[in-house]
Amino acid sequence: MKEKVDVKQWQEWVYGESNGLERLAIGEDALDQLAHFVVAKGYGRIVLISDQKIDEVTGINEAVKTQLQKQGKAVAVKLITAKQNGDVIADEAAVVEALLAITGHQADVVIAVGAGTIHDIVRYAAFASKIPFISVPTAPSVDGFTSKGAPLIIQGQKITIAAIGPTALFADINVLVAAPRAMIAAGFGDMLGKYTSLLDWKFGHLRYGEPYDQQVADKTKVALLACVLEVSAIAAGEKKAIQLLLEALLLSGFAMLQFGHSHSASGAEHHLSHSWEMAYLEATKNQLLHGAKVGVACTLISELYHKLITDEQTSALSKEDRAVLTSLVASLPTQHQLEQLLQQVGGPATVEQLGIDKSILENSLRTAHEIRPNRYTVLRIKRTGENKGISE
Repeated sequence: MKEKVDVKQWQEWVYGESNGLERLAIGEDALDQLAHFVVAKGYGRIVLISDQKIDEVTGINEAVKTQLQKQGKAVAVKLITAKQNGDVIADEAAVVEALLAITGHQADVVIAVGAGTIHDIVRYAAFASKIPFISVPTAPSVDGFTSKGAPLIIQGQKITIAAIGPTALFADINVLVAAPRAMIAAGFGDMLGKYTSLLDWKFGHLRYGEPYDQQVADKTKVALLACVLEVSAIAAGEKKAIQLLLEALLLSGFAMLQFGHSHSASGAEHHLSHSWEMAYLEATKNQLLHGAKVGVACTLISELYHKLITDEQTSALSKEDRAVLTSLVASLPTQHQLEQLLQQVGGPATVEQLGIDKSILENSLRTAHEIRPNRYTVLRIKRTGENKGISE
């Protein structure tokens, strides 16, 4: 595949009917379009769910509320309570808060205003309430805005539960551009992780018969390359580049929905990220941004892959496995190259910069494959020395 983006194909994949949304608008008039959509759908009672930080930093909650009230809509705003450390967590308590707001207002529709965590809370609360929800992303930080699965923290464990995707998505480009640089870098990191998720998926398919869809892989690869090619503009916060980053994240999400599983966008790098997240929850530490963890984890998985094909002492690889991996890894950037990309967008590029303790890292390298035991990723390849060298 040539490393350039076919603009016509890109527009069709992102904005065409195949994306599954009734409406997708990214631009300076997105909130106007949101209000018109709500009127056209006949929604009368609306709950807007967000959190205090988003409310204070962006002012978007008041803007959305005002737009809808001008159309005669009854709007209630619910800000999910943060934990003592200031983090909003998609756990049982947050879901109950959202459910009580929805039922208390007798809402016809719920609007998620925020990034990944708020969307995870809302998609399940809307599903349980049997009403639709509308997505209003405030940062291009994750690829899960349109997901139909809600990753929730249940009794300290992260579990993905069936939910619903948004019926429509409206993103104000000025809000996206003004998002904290760390969140923009996290979105880039989430996309960078597709380098290793796609490799895991392809290897699992070729050697272990995992189901595979080439069009889904191509869509994800195009979304990834679009971001890498525009890394300088994304780092500079240019409007077109920030819009492209969100479009790429959405395209990755649409591809997962098309396939029905997350193989294309979530591999060993995500399993490490989830392991770190649960370790931080257990230790009651402030959470790290999902995409920041995925980006750094991707560099580690790249190092592991490159070492696997060069280490002649690797006993776990058959001759056939080594031949397949050598071909696939040829197009995988090195750990250093991936770190440079993360540095360019202003995100953490190493485990040390991310702040992951060595003990947490070593444990995750041993056990993270257990998070998705039905997936064949590089973390499941048992080799001499228990992945020695990755954590050193």
